[in-house]
Amino acid sequence: MKTETITQANGSKPAGPKPWYDPRVRSIFFQIVAIALVFWGGWTLVDNTLSNMESRGISTGFGFLEESAGFGIIMSLVPYDATMSYGRTFLVGLTNTLLVSAMGVVAATILGFIIGVARLSSNWLVAKLALVYVEVIRNIPLLLQIFFWYFAVLAALPSPRQSVEVGGSAFLNNRGLYVPDPVTQDGFGLVWGAIAVAIAAVIGLRIWAKKRQLATGKIFPTFKVGVSILVLLPVLAYFVAGSPLEWDVPALKGFNFRGGITIIPELAALWLALSLYTASFIAEIVRSGILSVSKGQTEASKALGLPNSLTLRLVVIPQAMRVIIPPLTSQYLNLVKNSSLATAIGYPDLVAVFMGTTLNQTGQAVEVVAITMAVYLTISLLISLFMNIYNRAVAIKER
Repeated sequence: MKTETITQANGSKPAGPKPWYDPRVRSIFFQIVAIALVFWGGWTLVDNTLSNMESRGISTGFGFLEESAGFGIIMSLVPYDATMSYGRTFLVGLTNTLLVSAMGVVAATILGFIIGVARLSSNWLVAKLALVYVEVIRNIPLLLQIFFWYFAVLAALPSPRQSVEVGGSAFLNNRGLYVPDPVTQDGFGLVWGAIAVAIAAVIGLRIWAKKRQLATGKIFPTFKVGVSILVLLPVLAYFVAGSPLEWDVPALKGFNFRGGITIIPELAALWLALSLYTASFIAEIVRSGILSVSKGQTEASKALGLPNSLTLRLVVIPQAMRVIIPPLTSQYLNLVKNSSLATAIGYPDLVAVFMGTTLNQTGQAVEVVAITMAVYLTISLLISLFMNIYNRAVAIKER
């Protein structure tokens, strides 16, 4: 009361709170300080690195990417030989990494969803087998599983002369799986066009079927009709074009097979280990997502007479996806990063080819490591971006 009386008598306003006591001002100040420290630390690190490299006579820059590599690579999705540049080895390693990662994501997703649903099966045996799979596979280190498939399973296969023949045109031995290679001829463009038209037709069919269902409540067999279109239209175009496709069948010449497509054991072992290991985690994610859906939803669908398959596909899974997708994204990221273990069995991925052989031959450690880190960071950010877009697309929207 005395303070108020004095203030009013003097005719001056009471002093407001100091800016330092404002939480908003303090948060902005500390953020600026943190950003400044990060930039200062980064600049200091770069400056010291360049100074130390210069004092030791180590050249810097990315000019080495244009130099001849001088070493071979056992598997390449792009044309490559030892006379090509280190930049080409980077491309070979990148494509090999993307290949095994994409194959692993597809296989792990399919297997994980199947096992996750099996974990909740009313059949005691099926549920327990799924439980055993999850508990065993996810508790064994991934590197040991890679070694198991490579050394204990694939290395024990017979030699090329005693290969296991599959269908008279595919051959399996300890050097890999040899399958026929499709060679397109003139006129195959019609088939590609038919495939593009079929895909567009299926997309249009799905949009029409969804609108029809919302308007009438009737379910159109989109899956069966879509698969029929995707299969029959390209096959019809294939025969109309005069069968413009030949097969390069592998044949034993000397001590190994020549021709066809070779799936090397390093790729097979890495793909199997990554897929099975990641699928065990995805299975638990799917199981938790399904359990997050209220039982009332399942009971209501059964009351309407829906079979279990339709209940799962139309009622449970769409609602469970909002719980499944975020941790599923993390498993995809883990799979891509775990593919770097390929160097343990000699699969020529980005780490083995570029950050291994290329780094050892050029000595450009900073540049090679920086490029490799940037590649994995970019892949991870792209996966997160696409999964977030998909998550928003399938999210339950309030009406």
